[in-house]
Amino acid sequence: MNKTILASLAISALFLAGCGKNETASASQAVPKRLTVTTSQAVTRTVPASFEETGTFNPDETSDIAPPVAGRVVATPVNVGDFVKEGQAICELDHRDAQLRLDQAKAQLTEATAALRQMQSRIGWNGQAQFDAGAVPEAAAARANYESAQAQARLAAADAKRYENLVATGDVSRSAYEKARTAQETAEAQANAARQQYEAALNVARQSHAAMETSQASLDAVRSQLAQAEKALADTTIRAPYDGYITARPVAAGVYVALTSKIATIVRIGILKLQLQTPEQRASQVKLGMPVVARVAAFPGREFNGRVTAVNPSVDPGSRIFILEARFENSGAQLRPGMFATAHVLMPGGENAVFVPRSAVIRDKTTDSYQLFIIENGTARLRVVVLGDADGDLVRITSGLAGGERVAVAHQGDLFDGAAVEVKG
Repeated sequence: MNKTILASLAISALFLAGCGKNETASASQAVPKRLTVTTSQAVTRTVPASFEETGTFNPDETSDIAPPVAGRVVATPVNVGDFVKEGQAICELDHRDAQLRLDQAKAQLTEATAALRQMQSRIGWNGQAQFDAGAVPEAAAARANYESAQAQARLAAADAKRYENLVATGDVSRSAYEKARTAQETAEAQANAARQQYEAALNVARQSHAAMETSQASLDAVRSQLAQAEKALADTTIRAPYDGYITARPVAAGVYVALTSKIATIVRIGILKLQLQTPEQRASQVKLGMPVVARVAAFPGREFNGRVTAVNPSVDPGSRIFILEARFENSGAQLRPGMFATAHVLMPGGENAVFVPRSAVIRDKTTDSYQLFIIENGTARLRVVVLGDADGDLVRITSGLAGGERVAVAHQGDLFDGAAVEVKG
């Protein structure tokens, strides 16, 4: 019995010894392993005060070009995407009828000009001095004849008077006196006839001058018709109203277009307008001339600089926003109308901002959020953060950090919230 008891005790001791070893091994395995991580400090910097809004770039000018006259298209020398200069032809209409009307107007102008010159020559008009009917050659000749006849009548009257006195004294015969009286009456009749001819010549001169003025008016009317014909011909060529790009050209050769038809659409993009929908609480902060920095997806990491040029004075009562407009120089035409932009409107003064290395930030695709790990007392803590602007290798954290924290910059895939770590760097 004693031997059996001793054997049982020995087996029990061995079992207990084995269990003790397993418990020691399990205990050693339960001790967490510390991960070694590289860290960097979240730094605080003073940056210009700003607020962020989004918007869409719009062209400085957009024009749907319509034809000034109806007609059939014979040529479209531009295509979508072409850059055109102001005055460049973008569409040609059939101009044969307009050319015929212009030729007819030119012929009428030549005829009217010749008729006017003939009338001016007739009355001796040079267009410089005030009109004098007596200076017209026919009137001047009639006046000279009238004055000569007046002189002859005065001479005949003097002779008749002299003969009358001589008859009274008996120095001449009565018949001589009667002859002198007859000569006086004849001279006076001739003078009266000359006066009537002179007055008739003056009337003719005045009528000729009136006819000349009528001819001048007719010439002016023909010139107006010629100008209209020239414009009608010029209107068959539709030209670009300003420098810009063709964004649409819905017509082709052979199409008949009316005055309401759209020939092409042209946009001017040397300057672009960015319209930002801004909350009403910003209304007191926004001023004309404030700098605006915009970014677009087409040029990652690049900034485009503009300025606030217009502030809509009214706030939408439904959305409680107002429109802020900024203009951007776009001489290289890199920005395109319709591009979506994220813009920062820079205000006077500065504000504190927290920056961390780009490598510290990881993106969680499941929640579509950005995260990083801060290291506190040898323990990793997960933080969800909101990103702001990038500055070289640093990125701004607008929410989630206060500044001064140590953040992990490597091996974040091995970390979890609460992981024990050893800091390196």
